Amino acid sequence: MTEFSFACTGVRADRYAAGPTLVFRLRITATGDEPVHALALRCQIRIEPARRGYEAAEAGALADLFGERSRWGSTLHPVQFAQVSVMVPAFTGETETDLVVPCTYDMDIAATRYFAALTGGEVPLLMLFSGTAFTGAGGFRVEPVPWDREAAFRMPVAIWREMVEQHFPGCGWIRLPRDTMDALLAFRSRRALPSWEATVRALLDEAGTAAPPRQGSALTRITGRTAP
Repeated sequence: MTEFSFACTGVRADRYAAGPTLVFRLRITATGDEPVHALALRCQIRIEPARRGYEAAEAGALADLFGERSRWGSTLHPVQFAQVSVMVPAFTGETETDLVVPCTYDMDIAATRYFAALTGGEVPLLMLFSGTAFTGAGGFRVEPVPWDREAAFRMPVAIWREMVEQHFPGCGWIRLPRDTMDALLAFRSRRALPSWEATVRALLDEAGTAAPPRQGSALTRITGRTAP
């Protein structure tokens, strides 16, 4: 059987994608001289939070995921980031391909909250591979890609922030239940408020929690991405 090995050589934010997207560069090596006609590859990407250190501010922001730092010995478990597939074209020996990973800025997603809590450094990722290979010099032979194939990669936090800034410049994003959204819409209509930012600020003012002023707020310019 053909032995496959994988390595991730880099990552970039796809500035031309319709939504937040990371593109990982994979190097795939196949032993022997037989050609690989095609490779149907599946990849599960996990965050390995125990493989880096955290500043005090980061630890505080991660408390909702992992609890207090004193408990991290038992709570700092891997976090699922993505599961994607890619069809790799024919090659012999070694090839490189892009692994496209659509992302979300939904703060209800554990991976997103983890990324948002980091102030810098790198994110320790583990890529787990499986799939089906079509090989053979004189025809097609179907071979599995073993489940134990994996590759570690440390993604710069700056790449994640660059990707988010491309699609949500200067903004945050939250998801609300329909009834809460309807109540906010009714509040905004009653007050004739011009934007969602003004609506939230009015609510904060009534609660006695004044938000700091912002100049040239992107929230008022990108209304399609800031509701609520």
